[in-house]
Formats: sequence, C-alpha cells, structure tokens
Amino acid sequence: MTDVLSHRGPDGADYELFQQEKAIVGFGHRRLSIIDLSEHAKQPMHYQNLVLVFNGEIYNFEEIKSELKTLGHSFSMESDSEMILHAYEQWGEKCMDKFIGMFAFAIFDKEKNTVFCVRDRTGVKPFFYYFKDGLFLFSSELKSFHEHPKFSKEIDLDAVASYMQYGNVPTPHCIFKNCKKINAGHYFTIDLSNSPQNIEDIKQIQYWNVYDYYNAPKLNLNYEEAKIQTEELLQSAFNYRMVADVPVGVFLSGGYDSACVTALLQKDRTEKLKTFTIGVPDIGLNEAPYAKDVAKHLGTDHTEINCTEKEAIDMIPDLPFFFDEPFADSSAIPTTLVSKMAREKVTVALSADGGDEIFAGYNRYDYMMRYGKKLNAVPGFARKSLVGIMKKVSSEKIPLLKNKYNFHNRYEKLKNVLYDPSNENIMLSLSQQFTNSQMKEFMASDFSELPTSYLSKELKSSYSPLSYMQAIDYQTYLLDDILQKVDRATMTHSLEGREPFLDHRIIEFAATLPNEFKYQNGVKKRIVRDIVHQYVPQEMMDRPKMGFAIPIANWLNNELKDLVEEYISESKIKEQGIFNWEYIARIKDAFFNGKKEYDTKIWYVLMFQMWYGKWM
Repeated sequence: MTDVLSHRGPDGADYELFQQEKAIVGFGHRRLSIIDLSEHAKQPMHYQNLVLVFNGEIYNFEEIKSELKTLGHSFSMESDSEMILHAYEQWGEKCMDKFIGMFAFAIFDKEKNTVFCVRDRTGVKPFFYYFKDGLFLFSSELKSFHEHPKFSKEIDLDAVASYMQYGNVPTPHCIFKNCKKINAGHYFTIDLSNSPQNIEDIKQIQYWNVYDYYNAPKLNLNYEEAKIQTEELLQSAFNYRMVADVPVGVFLSGGYDSACVTALLQKDRTEKLKTFTIGVPDIGLNEAPYAKDVAKHLGTDHTEINCTEKEAIDMIPDLPFFFDEPFADSSAIPTTLVSKMAREKVTVALSADGGDEIFAGYNRYDYMMRYGKKLNAVPGFARKSLVGIMKKVSSEKIPLLKNKYNFHNRYEKLKNVLYDPSNENIMLSLSQQFTNSQMKEFMASDFSELPTSYLSKELKSSYSPLSYMQAIDYQTYLLDDILQKVDRATMTHSLEGREPFLDHRIIEFAATLPNEFKYQNGVKKRIVRDIVHQYVPQEMMDRPKMGFAIPIANWLNNELKDLVEEYISESKIKEQGIFNWEYIARIKDAFFNGKKEYDTKIWYVLMFQMWYGKWM
C-alpha cells in the first residue's frame, strides 16, 4: 500500500503494526525530504503514546515550537512533523488553529485507543478513507486501497453521475462505495474500542469555514490602506512557502497571480529565484514569451520549457494511473509536463492557484456582474425562443467566434444560462457539462443527485452574486479540480507543489474586502493587479487571460480518434451497463459531424472509460 505511492515519496519508506486489544493498527509512510533531511525525521514518528503519519508542510512550525518550549516541551530534531505531535499533545484538535500550512495527517493514540484524522482548511492535501466490515483504510491516493485484499471496489453510480457533470467527483464523495474524502477544514476521531458500524457513522467535524468570512461585515478601510495590508499579507504568506532545506522554484505563466508571487519574492532577495514556464507552441498554447518578459524584468533565473504536441498527447494514456479517481480537466497535461521539467532543478515548486477564486479573476465572474441582471430583465419567452434557435445552429457555424478559446464549450453552457438566469443556475450551468435532465438520459440506471457544496445556502442572502460565486468556487472547483490536478501532477514527478495564495489568512482578509476592491467596472483582480503594477509595468501585463487551453476538439477528431473508438464503443458501453449507449452514440455522432461544442462531453466520457479500463 505504501510502495504504490513511491512517486509521492521516493526518499524513504517505513511502516509499523501495533497490536491493540480490539484492533490491529498499521501506519505506513513514503517520504519526500523537504525539511530536516536526516533519518531522524522519518515516519511513522513517535512521541510518548502518540504515533504520526503526515503529508504536507506546517510553515510556521518554528514559531509554534518556540511557544511549546515555553510550555515545557523539548525537541530532538528540526522537523515540522515532531512539532505536530507535541502540539496535538498540548492542545488536542485545537492545534490546527495555530497551523499555517497544508496538511493531511493521522495520529494514533495508543493510550486512548483512538485514531485522529484531519485535512487542511482549503484541502491542498488529499485524504481518502474507506470503511467496511471493520476495515478502516486511509491514504493520499486511492491506488493504495487496491493493494489491500479486503478492499471492495464497488462503483458508486451516484458518484459517476456527479463526475459526468463536474469532471471530478465532488468532496466528500468518492467513486467507490464505502469510500469518502475528508472535507477541507474538517477532522474526525475513530474510537478503536467502540468501532463504527459503517462509513456513515464516521462524523466529520468542521474546524474552519470560508463562509464565516464571507458572512462577516465588510472592512471599513480605503483602497490604499487595503492595498498595503493585502501586500503585507501576501508577502508573509509567500515568504513562508520558501522555507525548505532543498531547492525551491516558482511556476511563472506571465499572468497576474504568478507575477505577483514572483515579484514579491524576488524584490528583497539577492539570490535569483528559479522560475519555470511551459509552452506547447504547435498547439498555440504559448505564454512563454510573456513569462520571459516578466522574468527578465524581475531578474529571475528563468527556464523556458517547450514541449511538442506529441509529448502532450503521449502522456494521455498515463493519466488514469496518477489520477486514480476519474478526472477530466485537460490542463492536467501541461501541468504534469511542467512539473516533470521543474523537478530536474528543484524539489519544491510554488504555484499561484487560488488567486482567481480569492480576488475575483475568472471570466465567469465578469459575465455574472455584466449580464446577470440584464438576462433576468429579458422576458422568459424571448430567452427560450433564443435557446431554440441555438439548438439548431452549431457553434461551428458562427463566424469569428468559432475560433475563440473555449467558445464551443461556452456556447453549450449559454443555452442553460438563458433558460434560467438565476444566480444558482448560472453557477451550476457554468460548472456542469450535463444538466440533471441530460443525466437522466445518459445513465443506464437510476441514480441520486449527490449533495455538494455547489448547492450551499450558507451565504447570507444580503450578499452579492460575486461573493456567492467566489465562495462556491473556493469549496468546489478550487478543491476538487485545481488542487487535485496540481497535487497529482506535481507528485507524479516527486515534486512538492505549494500554494502561497491559499494561506488561510489571505482568504479570511480578502473575503471581508469591499467587492469593488476586487472587481470594478470589468476590471478583475483589481487589487492584485495594482500591487503587481508596482513591480511590473502595466503594458507588460495587460493581455487577455489564456489559461492552459488544450485543443481537445482537434485532438479527438485526429490524433485521439482511435482512442475514442477503442474506449467509447457500443460493445464496451453496453458491457459496463453504466451508460445509455443510444445517448452517447448521439453526441459522439454529432461531434464527429461538426458539433465541436460537444468536445468536452466526449473528453469526459473518454477519461472515465480510460479510468475504468485501468482500475476496474
């Protein structure tokens, strides 16, 4: 179970078994050495009656150690792992309130006969668990469970339906029955003397909630004060993520978020930061020239990695091994490629994810703010008539727009938005590939819609559509798409990915900023942009948002067509009995006959089929 995770920790491995009166406990760990490279810091780690296995980094561990020393604790090594054990002994589950970092860990208390399991506030680090017939398993990745002879891999059809809608299985759900993920900002304790009867008996307890900050009163400060405080907070968070006993680098795309990380880290350093950019020029995915300009201006030690389209396509068959739960974000491909190249020079890479969710950077926020009210003002019959016309006109037939990034997929989503332009439906339409009614046609048998954070009602009704979208994204798209992608892509190549924007202090502050500090008159991420412009000229930064755009429609029509025919075949679909072949055949035929707006739907099906072929 630990060997199959060797890519996550190539520097060491250990496991121990403990025979208790009512249970046998096994703890295993794979080590990627980042802080305290000595053998002393290996895991499972012991302190008195406690045993720890831990994945992640606690960046402020030195400050917490100093506090613990004043309380009488003494330490024998330099690692953050040892600090966790002492902090847990001192404060119990309240210790997490002191941690600045990313973490998933389990602590076995031999005296109390309990196992404590926790995940960090944002969910940067993964934590899967399984419980059936008295067997409790946990791991950073599902592939460990397959190694256990008593793991029962039964597919959860409700989870399959959710995957088809969102391109991932939303937390806390899992693709398998009797299996879950710990929610971000949650923990639970298992009492081995009084074992749960089933997985639903394991009650997760929330210790941190982003809605506490979105529901708090907005700060009363002017824009200049807010900008100064934001920069100080960013500076602190970014500097913490440089703490390591191994080389650290930064992914630099040339966009505002990564430029912000790079600028604030380089400005007070004489040593040049190592920065990395990937381009795949022959598919038009090339931010490298922009990143190069920013790197040159800031004076970093910059590495530009150019990949061929063939290298990107050749990776696709390996995706189901590393993404061992169905996952359909195609930007996993360039993210994995840049991780592979960066690993040749560094062991830790900073990634600027989270900036869009926290500071309002996505185009969809812009659409909501610009058009939400206007759409609602259009009479229902007029909107529905337009949807009827759009259903008859393929996106491929629309001049100029048909060549725009992601237009085909957006055209498909616009139909749903026009049909019902409420905040809730706009958010769902922009997040889902298939509507609930389409899923009823798609699935071969009955399924239930899983409860997810997309349907959260925790935001006070007095708050704006912008806060609504940001809070939902922080708990859904960021957690289950972006963070899962970056964790698997970096760990595939034994690279530690760190997320400086996801320091909880940043979202706690930013959520209470007035909306116009983040989004004003069509300017997204206003406050981050203005901080960056102090270090990088505006004319160097101002250009349309690119994203990691993969030409899925072209690939599916050409290089991947054989893969589509192999995995999305009548015989395979009918043999599985999960999907309705007639429905899939319709969208497949429509796609190959020119309806490019179905490219993402076909990709979702292909990624599921390849996952099924690998793991079932």
